[in-house]
Amino acid sequence: MHIIQSTDGFRGVGGHLPPTVTDVVVNFAGVGLPRTRTVSSESMGSVLAAASPSPAPAAAGGSQGVQGLASVPPGFTMPPLSSGLPASGQPMADADPPLPNPGTYEECHRKCKELFPPQMEGVRLVVNKGLSNHFQVSHTVTLSTLGESGYRFGSTYVGTKQTGPAESFPVIVGDMDNTGSLNSQIIHQLASAVRTKIAIQTQQHKFVNWQCDMEWRGEDFTSAVTLGNPDVLVGSGILVGHYLQSITPALALGGEVVYHRRPGEEGVVTSLLGRYTGTVDSNWVVGATLEKKLLPLPLTLALGAFLNHRKNKFQCGFGVTIG
Repeated sequence: MHIIQSTDGFRGVGGHLPPTVTDVVVNFAGVGLPRTRTVSSESMGSVLAAASPSPAPAAAGGSQGVQGLASVPPGFTMPPLSSGLPASGQPMADADPPLPNPGTYEECHRKCKELFPPQMEGVRLVVNKGLSNHFQVSHTVTLSTLGESGYRFGSTYVGTKQTGPAESFPVIVGDMDNTGSLNSQIIHQLASAVRTKIAIQTQQHKFVNWQCDMEWRGEDFTSAVTLGNPDVLVGSGILVGHYLQSITPALALGGEVVYHRRPGEEGVVTSLLGRYTGTVDSNWVVGATLEKKLLPLPLTLALGAFLNHRKNKFQCGFGVTIG
């Protein structure tokens, strides 16, 4: 293979080379070409040596000298270097990082609520006791003049299947009050991207609500399907579909479709959701909560006060957590 360069314009089958085509021709078949001369690799240089400080000597016959490249005859121009080929010693720019997973649809509402301190009224006493590395129980006593007063017993079990630094499955959470009402959830990771949850709620020994969730988490999206209170005999139930997509690292958009059916009634409700990382407060409720650990005792003291300007209502409370 020889690299050749025309000195006065090459006439072949296609006629004159167009002005925008370089005059460097590769002869593979060994066919003789008129009035050519061989250019060695030392005189041609490297395409990636365009940043070399030493200029190339001008070619004989008035041809232009291009720094680091072969000389160009009059009337010809060399094409610009491709933007995809960096100059020597310059690394390629890093690719954009992938978008994060936006989380679940219900987490959007939960994170908004967590921005505000929990409202407290009356007196609350919580005692937590860890029985092992995977099992914990709690006792809660509440005294209130506005809400319900009573006692609640709770338990939490965390399995041994660890999927992350702070995630282990399955997780079983439940609590029961003094009237026998039960709230429980079972969460399990079936695969690396598939998670399921079953929630059961009873009220005074009667089933009130139960639902099953199936969640799929991709690299930058989350989709979920929820089936609630299905009754095949009556022909009733609720089917909910969620989808949340990350648009930018700070912006996520999604939607929800709810289908419900019961005897004599059937309908579909759709809604859209957008989440932007930030805080916006448009409420007229001013409140604050202070929590203080009373070391070295295993006690946590919580004080809360809230003022509603619209309703001209004030409430306060305190709580003690043991464990």
